Amino acid sequence: MNTLNFSLLVWFGSLGAGFLGALTGLGGGVVLVPFLTVVFGVDIHYAIGASLVSVIATSSGAASAYVKEGYTNLRLGMFLEMATTFGAIAGAIVAAKISTGTIAVVFGIVLLYSAYLSRQPHSENTVILPPDPLATRLNLNSTYPTKTGEESYNVRGVPLGFGLMFVAGILSGLLGIGSGAFKVLAMDQVMHIPFKVSTTTSNFMIGVTAAASAGIYLSRGYIDPGLTMPVMLGVLFGAVLGARLLIGAKVTLLRNIFSGVILVLALEMIYKGLTGRL
Repeated sequence: MNTLNFSLLVWFGSLGAGFLGALTGLGGGVVLVPFLTVVFGVDIHYAIGASLVSVIATSSGAASAYVKEGYTNLRLGMFLEMATTFGAIAGAIVAAKISTGTIAVVFGIVLLYSAYLSRQPHSENTVILPPDPLATRLNLNSTYPTKTGEESYNVRGVPLGFGLMFVAGILSGLLGIGSGAFKVLAMDQVMHIPFKVSTTTSNFMIGVTAAASAGIYLSRGYIDPGLTMPVMLGVLFGAVLGARLLIGAKVTLLRNIFSGVILVLALEMIYKGLTGRL
């Protein structure tokens, strides 16, 4: 396979990864890294490096729109970024010291959990909980736009949420997936933030998290421009396309297809990781 054909195939695969990631809210990296390693035989470290750059690009493109619309809680996002950034750096350092087989098995387990998350229905949290003293002191409570106007919400569980963000950062640096699903889960279930605010704030955060760990991968030579460029362009275009089609798409069907695909990739990653074929 020559370079042009390889780049085109990678671009189309990345396009599909970005498209599915935008429709399911889990991000393209969940599909992209196993796609590159299993289908094209790319070393997992280079696949993670390319995925991290694509996460930065897609997050930067979408985050500005969400901030303008008033959904993103900027103060909360910057506060939690302290945890995810340190976690991302730690994860990137650890990734260089452990075997590709171990990373593949961990990634497979994360994929299985992502498949489970993609099938779960999400409902908007409209219950206003009592103020949390720490969140009030840090001025983290805010409002977000609804059909009936601005609605207030109170942030809860700040210490536990902060700790989970550190874990999310480690997974991002180790696996190159942005770990948006885990950030959304922490904010939605632990900090009791409305789901729309959780997803938009997570989107704002994953670019900064990915940038922190991408620097480590770049310094170790794991970001190859020849691989990263078609991956970044494919994921970015796919994410934009997915976001535009999200309103009219049958999301339930897409989530089922998505979960089925990553279930197969997860089992393949675990098998190859345990048998030393990566």
